[in-house]
Amino acid sequence: MLSGCSGGGKSTLLSALSDLGYTTINEPGRRVVEAEQASGGTALPWQDLRAFLTCVIALARADHEAARAHTGPVFFDRSLIDALTAWQHLTGSAELAPLAEQYRYARTVFLTPPWPEIYETDEGRQHGLEEAVAEYDRLLTAYPAHGYETILLPKAPVAERVDFLLGQLDLPNGGD
Repeated sequence: MLSGCSGGGKSTLLSALSDLGYTTINEPGRRVVEAEQASGGTALPWQDLRAFLTCVIALARADHEAARAHTGPVFFDRSLIDALTAWQHLTGSAELAPLAEQYRYARTVFLTPPWPEIYETDEGRQHGLEEAVAEYDRLLTAYPAHGYETILLPKAPVAERVDFLLGQLDLPNGGD
């Protein structure tokens, strides 16, 4: 699991892991934004955050189910925990918290820390660094609260981050 600060290099790292042959699952939020923008929909985080999170939660659940069909490690860019944490922050309700126990991931979660030097907004990421850091702070608490061990990824070139992550998991620098 890769989580952490928005704009911290998760997607780039995931792409590098995919290039090595590992199974990867792209961030549900980004995919929802792309689909909504393509269709003219309004389930966008800056337009209707509740509708956006509803879509992200459904997609994260489907991703989790689909990953069961793969042998070997599967690397996720964000998880249901991220979406549930955002939902609780938005609504003040832990009504969906039981989903965190139903959809478990590997115990170790790698977090990308805030990295202002590489942070960028784009069509799919319209929030600023301050909001991204606030989300990161919530995730720092949420993952351990759900029984996950977190490891901070170093602010380093992609190849070094890949080596660090794979070394922590005792995996070869190459997929199946």
